[in-house]
Amino acid sequence: MSAVPESPSRPTVTEREARQVAEAAREQAWRKPSFAKELFLGRLRLDLIHPHPLPADETAQRGEEFLAKLRDFCETKVDGALIEREGRIPDAVITGLKELGALGMKIDTKYGGLGLGQVYYNKALTLAGSASPAIGVLLSAHQSIGVPQPLKLFGTPEQKERFLPRCARTDISAFLLTEPDVGSDPARLAMTAVPDGDEYVLDGVKLWTTNGVVADLLVVMARVPEGEGHPGGITAFVVETNSPGITVENRNAFMGLRGIENGVTRFHRVRVPAAHRIGAEGQGLKIALTTLNTGRLSLPASCVAAGKWCLKIAREWSAAREQWGKPIAHHEAVGSKISFIAATTFALEAVSTLSSQMADEDRNDIRIEGALAKLYASEMGWRIADELVQIRGGRGFETAESLRARGERAVPAEQILRDLRINRIFEGSTEIMHLLIAREAVDAHLSVAGDLIDPEKSLPDKARAGANAGLFYAKWLPRLVAGPGQLPGSYGEFKREVDLSVHLRYVERTARKLARSTFYGMSRWQGRMETKQGFLGRIVDIGAELFAMSAACVRAELLRGQGDHGREAYQLADVFCRQARIRIEELFTRLWNNTDDLDRTVVKGVLSGTYAWLEEGVVDPSGDGPWIADARPGASQRENVHRPIG
Repeated sequence: MSAVPESPSRPTVTEREARQVAEAAREQAWRKPSFAKELFLGRLRLDLIHPHPLPADETAQRGEEFLAKLRDFCETKVDGALIEREGRIPDAVITGLKELGALGMKIDTKYGGLGLGQVYYNKALTLAGSASPAIGVLLSAHQSIGVPQPLKLFGTPEQKERFLPRCARTDISAFLLTEPDVGSDPARLAMTAVPDGDEYVLDGVKLWTTNGVVADLLVVMARVPEGEGHPGGITAFVVETNSPGITVENRNAFMGLRGIENGVTRFHRVRVPAAHRIGAEGQGLKIALTTLNTGRLSLPASCVAAGKWCLKIAREWSAAREQWGKPIAHHEAVGSKISFIAATTFALEAVSTLSSQMADEDRNDIRIEGALAKLYASEMGWRIADELVQIRGGRGFETAESLRARGERAVPAEQILRDLRINRIFEGSTEIMHLLIAREAVDAHLSVAGDLIDPEKSLPDKARAGANAGLFYAKWLPRLVAGPGQLPGSYGEFKREVDLSVHLRYVERTARKLARSTFYGMSRWQGRMETKQGFLGRIVDIGAELFAMSAACVRAELLRGQGDHGREAYQLADVFCRQARIRIEELFTRLWNNTDDLDRTVVKGVLSGTYAWLEEGVVDPSGDGPWIADARPGASQRENVHRPIG
């Protein structure tokens, strides 16, 4: 066996190089229409989402049958309080989920899975997550980003035959990308996969490996060095967790989701067959990003679960609790919070269901819709939980165990707040999602005018870009002046006892305003646009609100047509849209009236120590140790805490 060269040290990457790596990984072409992309360009393509798409009857029947079994299991076999108390999902529960087929919800039936689409998969995650958020995470990490999804999209027939039947029934999988010093900047990825004959040798450390402590199979991202016959680059592999040289060094603990099996995994000279490589060398980031296009849709499911539960508790508690002679629900200060919870929960379910059905139909490119759904649901879900804690008052801050001990209903309001907080960080933090969505939203502009603001482009390149941009904007800009949103009769099919057509006209007008604002920003800052993260974040947040408004209106009309609480759905959609419009107008104001420049000045002062005097008068309870743990490759010096189940 040939000698394997030592792993190189962590790559040094400039800001520009990091952007180039991210740009190379994103899908470049738009082969299918995108509702959200059109929205950012100032066009309300309602025909892409209305009438609301629906699952096929056979798919719906299969999904409903599984949901009935899963509900019975969650009600009779899952003790969410026990999982929270002990910080672990009992092995018997995980075994029961395997027997139920829950590990294979999204896996094709020919591989032993249930063959559910994204819609019913998300419904199942909502149900399971309401019983215990840790179970929702276990199932989601396994199927949304673990081995099944990348193999479904990029695996060879042999890989699918080898691994998918295991993932459907017995084996738990995990996704390993993050490293102790690598988060949202994968260009600095340090784990290596050095070719050696028909194998690769993996060295490095992975952090926050959800399911990693109990996983049987791993999807691992590692850097292949460039060499003869090897183009190199970040590459994806399926790895058996029991391979020699793999050590799970720690089971991490968090403020919430106390039952999840999240760890630190070290690889020391781990041999992986080349046949276990997913895709070609250098395609790892593209595989990861493509997987996340639909993988992110699992997070809105957990937020929908939280919203539904928070609404139930808010309704029951605020009717029972009296202050100053009447139930607290009838006090306006509390009532407005209940209205927000109800309306926003309706919208979150509308966004989640619509995005999921669009993923199932595969008629549209949903890379922006999936990202918007994740961003919006994680932010609004957190706000819903926070409002419930406020409605519950002191009892909202008290743990369920403490409430039970003194004889009151054990309502885990503070737990749901802790559990939901990670969603604003998981699978792309809010800040990263703003940048990712903004990049896609301005893609049409960069395609025609990007060379104009690229300092490395030649004068002839800039001249050609200028000509192309002139043609594009000569057609595009006049279309932003007027549209259906200014015609009183537009979208008349949404005018019922409650009139939602006014909101769709607002969406159409505001989409054009959003597109104009984006163009103004690009004209003003040009090459510096990418540094204006505050501006870009507000642009994206406006687009997210418009997407949610559209989804809410379309879902309300669907329910009305089905005779399923249509009148009430129209009421909730109306309230949500009115609340969203207030938030949108504030965001537009903050596009140009903000403290972004002053904030940068203060940040410089903080980092230089100018304001260090402000920190005086306290003690720091933090322990000693480095900010980032040493993750140099090498043999593990710690006990292996890997705990396979079954």
